Amino acid sequence: MLIVCDDLNTHVSTSGYPYIKTPHLDRLAKESLIFNRAYCQYPVCGPSRASFLSGLYPESTGVLNNKVDIRETRPGTSSLPQFMKENGYWTGGVGKVFHTVRHEPGDLGWNEYHRFENDEFPFVIAERKRFEAKNGSIERGKTRRQWKEKLSSLFTQTRGQQTPGYGPSGLNDSQHRDGRNARKVVEWLDKKSYGDKPFFITVGIHKPHVPFIAPQKYFNLYPKRDLKFELSPSNDWNDIPRMAMVKRFSGFGFELGRENDPLRREYTQAYHACVSFVDAQIGLILGKLKAQKIWEDTIVIFTSDHGYHLGEHFMWGKVTLFEECARVPLVVRVPGVSPVGSSSEGLVETIDLFPTLAELCDLAAPADLQGQSYAGLIRKPDGPGKPSAYTVVSRGDQLGRSIRTIRWRYAEWGEAKAAELYDLEKDPREYTNLARSPEHRVVVNRMKDTLANRHRQAESAGNVTGK
Repeated sequence: MLIVCDDLNTHVSTSGYPYIKTPHLDRLAKESLIFNRAYCQYPVCGPSRASFLSGLYPESTGVLNNKVDIRETRPGTSSLPQFMKENGYWTGGVGKVFHTVRHEPGDLGWNEYHRFENDEFPFVIAERKRFEAKNGSIERGKTRRQWKEKLSSLFTQTRGQQTPGYGPSGLNDSQHRDGRNARKVVEWLDKKSYGDKPFFITVGIHKPHVPFIAPQKYFNLYPKRDLKFELSPSNDWNDIPRMAMVKRFSGFGFELGRENDPLRREYTQAYHACVSFVDAQIGLILGKLKAQKIWEDTIVIFTSDHGYHLGEHFMWGKVTLFEECARVPLVVRVPGVSPVGSSSEGLVETIDLFPTLAELCDLAAPADLQGQSYAGLIRKPDGPGKPSAYTVVSRGDQLGRSIRTIRWRYAEWGEAKAAELYDLEKDPREYTNLARSPEHRVVVNRMKDTLANRHRQAESAGNVTGK
């Protein structure tokens, strides 16, 4: 059972975040292994998913934005669902697994696959009826466009992508698409849709991706006045290359270097409400695994495609190389293998998922995978993991590239080679860039060489490279 959330950062209790209510993930963690240092390879949905579902780095998949399809950049590449299906597993997918329906592998990867939509919000229904009484059905092309434009300005919940929406939906859990995702999986488990085959089910949870929408009861868990967050230094960007920045914060209504406490509380409350909503849906699935007496026969992996900024470094959203964007939650339960209630500080990457599952299921992984199995860490969590974790992100036609070791993070930005170096041991929030510090010249040179080696490795399995 693979559960992948969309845009979920480490604001979960399993990652040490104390201000969130996720009772079902808490219970899962008590029976599982938590990886505290798991990193994505690209902090955007499409490239990240193409990467970890193929076991290849983005520079080898050729997928460096949300539009490109790996089947075009690297024809014949096998995805994880396809691999499991070809090896005798019944494969079921719900929700957002690959980036869009267009990117899904169809029958090649899935025995059964579903994407659902939310019900119409109750407060929208009344507005729509008034609009249609005056303008005609919104199913017509021109009227449909007019309604869409009007709707985005009516409620915070119905805003588009540019100014992200947020707020209570007026719906119950089962009327949300993630509620439907979870209930479809429960139905499969109840009906034993997989028959006599072992199953590989992937639950693509849409939230907490914008809009930050959830039932009212989850907003009630987080009174805005009680929210806590650390403020970044006002001069935080004085020593950081401008290419490290993404100006998405302006779409949320923020300014660089200036706190907007009321607005931050609005968005943070809504994000946290979505996380607790997600937790409840996951609880349905975990509960059914136990009720069907297959809990002790099922591997459960919970993770996210990448992290997300909620005001750290004055950033909002994704598309940076900071810890908030690159680090993902990762909880793994392998019955009889993973130590109960344990954790690992070993470095792992999301592309390691494919070979890890192959090894745990006693399957021979495809020879061209660039990821490395962390099954050894699952058995003995006190190991060091990988020497470094590698993450990239686009800036126009250039790439920012970054590596993390146990202690350091180093990044270079495009042709200008503007650099960052942070001591994660002394400065875990990455506030002080040491790249120009004479005292750290040896570290910079060592990390520069390591980054160059990782770059060569990352593009070694593909024909398309970042420039």
